[in-house]
Amino acid sequence: MEFKTFVFYFLAAILVFAALRVITARNPVHAALYLVLAFFNAGGIWLLLHAEFLAITLVMVYVGAVMVLFLFVVMMLDINLDRLRQGFWSYLPLGAMIGILLVIEMALVLGGQYFGLEAMPAPPAPGEGYSNTREIGRVLYTDYVYPFELASLVLLVAMVAAVSLTLRKRKGTKYIDPALQVAVKREGRVELVKMQAEKE
Repeated sequence: MEFKTFVFYFLAAILVFAALRVITARNPVHAALYLVLAFFNAGGIWLLLHAEFLAITLVMVYVGAVMVLFLFVVMMLDINLDRLRQGFWSYLPLGAMIGILLVIEMALVLGGQYFGLEAMPAPPAPGEGYSNTREIGRVLYTDYVYPFELASLVLLVAMVAAVSLTLRKRKGTKYIDPALQVAVKREGRVELVKMQAEKE
């Protein structure tokens, strides 16, 4: 067995274990930390596939930003673990059925007979001046420019919808009108008062 194959199986085993612990851990903080471990191992597997840009993006965006935000939210909220466990057994049959379906699909994909993956040759090694970041950018902004723009519009609509759904107007809230601040004049803010001088 080559060293690269050993590293792949090692990272894949840790990834599968971390993914199982994400859904089986009782503490939400521990589940989020196991998800961070899963992201790191997925990034390592992408490095083995010569996808350095995707690996760095996964670690920087998901581990560095999204999961840190999840950890802050989970640790700041007072989560009742007993309420989270309620209804677990009622959803177990549906979850088990979906899990078995996913295992069957993965067995079909990894088997290779249905998709003809066994006959596929290994991809050629990249050349000296090859940059997968440049190739991703070229394909993304030429062949897939319309789906990319459509995805950005969908994310923009989702962001605006999330802001509008969580916006609540409260009575008695003090706010500042910038237009009134800009249009203010000295006569409206300063008043000169004449007073007699005090005598000792």
